[in-house]
Amino acid sequence: MLDKIWIGAHTSAAGGLQNALYEGREIGATAIQLFTRNQKQWQGKPIQPEEVALWEKALAETGIGEVMSHDSYLINLGSPNEEMLEKSRKAFREEIERCHALKIDYMNFHPGAATGSSEEACLEKIVESLLGVEGLAAEGKTKLLLEATAGQGSSVGHRFEHLAFILERVGKRVPLGVCIDTCHIFAAGYDIRTEESWLEVLGEFDRLVGLKHLCAFHLNDSCKDLGSRVDRHAPLGEGKIGMEAFRFVMTHPKTRALPKYLETPDGPPLWKKEIAQLKIFAEKKG
Repeated sequence: MLDKIWIGAHTSAAGGLQNALYEGREIGATAIQLFTRNQKQWQGKPIQPEEVALWEKALAETGIGEVMSHDSYLINLGSPNEEMLEKSRKAFREEIERCHALKIDYMNFHPGAATGSSEEACLEKIVESLLGVEGLAAEGKTKLLLEATAGQGSSVGHRFEHLAFILERVGKRVPLGVCIDTCHIFAAGYDIRTEESWLEVLGEFDRLVGLKHLCAFHLNDSCKDLGSRVDRHAPLGEGKIGMEAFRFVMTHPKTRALPKYLETPDGPPLWKKEIAQLKIFAEKKG
């Protein structure tokens, strides 16, 4: 008997958080990612009891699990600017609080960007920011996931060494793991186009970070070339990565059971087709 495959997409919470779950059901998802608030604004309201009730009703009706929140793109936990850092830390705490209210499994976040400081200083500031939520993080079930980045601009997290640096200093005090975005790591220079190259990348990740810390995937093809450090998503199999990479993650024993979330362009009509294809890959392996 096949184990459950956790596969979905970043669905819309427009009109109510519960709608992200219902949209997930419509596209055949077993897992979803969502924004718990407007990701383009600093201010976000706490989750109200009536929202929790509607959310829990939708969870029961849809059977969706392995839910992941994606925090605001505005947040920069490594900013050298004190005002920006304070706003980012406040928004980060508020996102954790919303995740706890909804009992969300994972909270995905981009580590941060140096914006004028050194990579080393940025990483140290991220560590400081994460240690600052140690008490809050322990209050709920949500695990915080560092997202591997493409390395655009001054962002950190595009090298496995960056992720390892943060995990080594924070992981024993804060529930922390990693989410690999396939487009991001490809753009950052990790070749995942074939089974052979994927195995090399997983081996390097295991050596530097540890596969035990790998908790989830964002599945996206890339419009841009290997090592471009430009983050532009493409439909699966239609970009520079190719479909073999996604067949691999759906079948390899180290990655098959991990939750996976599509962020490919074109929305639900495409996601429905991609989810169906990914499920076929997983079933053939089984």
